[in-house]
Amino acid sequence: MLTDFNALAVFALVAEEKSFRAAADRMGVTRSAVSQTIRRLEETLGIALVSRTTRSVALTEAGERLYTDAAPALVEMQGAIEAASNLRGRPRGRLMLAVSSIADSFLSGPLLASFLEENPDVKLHVTVTDDEFDIVAEGYDAGVRLGEVIAQDMIAVAVSGEQRQLAVASPGYLERFGRPRHPSELAGRRCIGWRRAASVAPYRWEFAEDGREFSVAVADTITTTDMALMINLAIAGAGISFGMEDSFRPAFARGELVPILEEFCPRFPGFYLYYPSRRNMAPKLRALVEHVRGFRPVAG
Repeated sequence: MLTDFNALAVFALVAEEKSFRAAADRMGVTRSAVSQTIRRLEETLGIALVSRTTRSVALTEAGERLYTDAAPALVEMQGAIEAASNLRGRPRGRLMLAVSSIADSFLSGPLLASFLEENPDVKLHVTVTDDEFDIVAEGYDAGVRLGEVIAQDMIAVAVSGEQRQLAVASPGYLERFGRPRHPSELAGRRCIGWRRAASVAPYRWEFAEDGREFSVAVADTITTTDMALMINLAIAGAGISFGMEDSFRPAFARGELVPILEEFCPRFPGFYLYYPSRRNMAPKLRALVEHVRGFRPVAG
């Protein structure tokens, strides 16, 4: 049996008012419309709910039972609808983000901290992951990834400038083993590489020469899923590593690592906040998009 829940709401109003006319006035419809709605509900249920006279309306035993059981649920449903409707206004609720582990500019802290300060009713959950999945199907509001791997049907807003990947090594390692002059020489070097999982092939190191892109499958001495470990091992002189330039900047500044093979490392579009549609965007997501567009990091 398919029940018209709008009809139940009309019935509850008639039961409260004990009058078709008063119920019609509250809803802004005609008395006839209310009467027809109640008649259809009775026909659906196969039992009379209301006793009508020319001067009064009373509930039958079935009507009394239905009103007693249904009224609390209708109140809860109305509350739920109003709560959902309220989300159209002030940004609030939990904002779910899936962010690439190498999106350092987004994950560094200031952008998200200032966003939460401006939007105190938003609760933020950030999953840091390099797995490829459908953010909509997995229940996320948005994601942050490199622009080149975002699906074309997504809307994307830049959260960083251009990026590049660099090969790096410690000064001590280069002093011991020398500086490679071409990426092809990496095949004979100790290298520290990244792989998404132990069962997945290591990430191939990508370079370009004379406008031609190519990749090098280095013989990784060490592979890991953790960029911080790659950096620490490179600093310790365990080998040459490869990753996003932003990830290495602190080590460059301290003199712990130096870039190598820079002429073979072109720049490319950076990281983007992406989401499926502008239509009926939740205020919490709209607030994040606007914050990203207007964010200017404070120089330190």
